[in-house]
Amino acid sequence: MSSSVQRTVQLTVGLLVCLCLAYTAGFGVYRVWDGLEQANQPQPLGVFWEAWDRLEQYFYGQLPAPRERTYGAIRGALALLDDPYTVFVDPQLREPERDRLRGAFGGIGVTVWRDAAGHVVLSPHADSPAARAGVREGDVLLAVDGEAITDEATWDGVKALLHGEVGTPVTLTISRPPTPSFTLTITREEIQVPSVTWRVLDGAPGVGYVRVESFTERTGEEIVTALQELQAASVSSLVLDLRDNAGGLVEPAVATASQFLRAGAVLIELGRDEQERSRPVQRDGIATDVPLAVLVNGGTASAAEIVAGALQDHARAPLIGERTFGKGAVQLIYDLSDGSSLHVTSAIWLTPNRHPINGQGLTPDIAVPRGDGPQDVQLDRAITYLQSQRQMEKDD
Repeated sequence: MSSSVQRTVQLTVGLLVCLCLAYTAGFGVYRVWDGLEQANQPQPLGVFWEAWDRLEQYFYGQLPAPRERTYGAIRGALALLDDPYTVFVDPQLREPERDRLRGAFGGIGVTVWRDAAGHVVLSPHADSPAARAGVREGDVLLAVDGEAITDEATWDGVKALLHGEVGTPVTLTISRPPTPSFTLTITREEIQVPSVTWRVLDGAPGVGYVRVESFTERTGEEIVTALQELQAASVSSLVLDLRDNAGGLVEPAVATASQFLRAGAVLIELGRDEQERSRPVQRDGIATDVPLAVLVNGGTASAAEIVAGALQDHARAPLIGERTFGKGAVQLIYDLSDGSSLHVTSAIWLTPNRHPINGQGLTPDIAVPRGDGPQDVQLDRAITYLQSQRQMEKDD
């Protein structure tokens, strides 16, 4: 069988697998795959099994395991859709993704990076399980639970090994020259990952700064805490930094935008049936009157664009920086029985003024390219804008 024919067969079965997934939600990958082996299948599927039987009889080489066949078939089918956001995520990567959206995970509290020599280096967080167990800054990670960390190991792969259920142990093999390599067994705890940071800006009296890294389950509560503490510090204006925020969950994005808006829509969702659903502003926002500027750039995407687009359309704040990424598609996430997941694009987002985000992005009101030097010229421009607004109010 030629490679082109084999790929066609793979894509065909993949599409059928996905159709089965749609009609048997909750049964999972293996249940669907087993179902395909039953008798009386539709003719196209029969052709697949006929071809696969020939491969099993005559292929010179190692055939993939059933799990790999299933995953490969699904990925091949999704490639036919030509949608970069409808994707299949295998179990090893799904768990870190789920943790990121929760804003917390079972782990040991370390940052992992590679040095110039390619070593995987550990940096323990303060008062983390790793720090209390004896991990030191600069320790080199050799293995996790006896599984060696290879040169090809990715950060996601290492995270998958270090993360796990709260209360379970993980054993690290560590190199700390000149000490011989040794092991440390650490019990995982829940590690909180804040999505919002804030401060009063130095050199800009009365200007508060709020940065949202991503939109997780915790963001709605964190943004309220940030605004309350900045109000207690007597800030009179705010910078909301959404730069390099790749998005996340919709509900926390709606909650965040609602802190700055009184009424109206945060976004409009346009489904495959062309029906529209408006997501209204939630009541009782606590910063609806505070002068505001929003920082955006090419890394501002998805849920972050929802917030930016709502604030721009309601004339609540100017967008300062660079054009945003342009991901305005809604994904439904279906967790499958083996820990994998299927992300399915089900709708697109429009801003309250019906501006399509997907493929277009948002144009800043005040265009400021990112500077090359250490100075944050975009933040500086936001501060200048807010100070000028304050002066205009005084003059009036």
